[in-house]
Amino acid sequence: MVISTQPTTQTLYDQDYYLWLRTTINQLRTGQFSSVDLENLLEELETMGRSQKRAIKSLLIKLLVHLLKLKYWDSERERNQGHWKGEIRTFRTQIKDELKDSPSLKPYILEIFDECYQDARLEASDRSQLAIDIFPLIPIGSLEQVLDENWFPEYNYNHHNKPE
Repeated sequence: MVISTQPTTQTLYDQDYYLWLRTTINQLRTGQFSSVDLENLLEELETMGRSQKRAIKSLLIKLLVHLLKLKYWDSERERNQGHWKGEIRTFRTQIKDELKDSPSLKPYILEIFDECYQDARLEASDRSQLAIDIFPLIPIGSLEQVLDENWFPEYNYNHHNKPE
């Protein structure tokens, strides 16, 4: 009876993920398809797709939060607008890069836009401690505007900032 000292790919996946990954890549490149740990490979591929969608959603919410803060958070605007604009540019670039790598996610971002905006309203309210109703129910811009590197919402002077 011969006992193999090589771990099976199933246990390799559990014991050393990076080694499992390198082994799987090598098996695919060399045509050793019957040796591939297909179950874990499929799970990893599905997880990658979910991760990309979560990343897009997270970036879009962060972008919208910063746009809302820029437009409505009067007491912090002067001190923080440079930082907020920098964050807005960063999130736009990251979203653009994600969409460049995976153009098929473009319909998804449109599909989640309204939901992300509502989540951003809540987060902006929490972070600013401004009442939720300060932030309009309808998005402050279209998806195209929100992703446009040159678009920033007009500042909304509230009654505290109007000259007397």
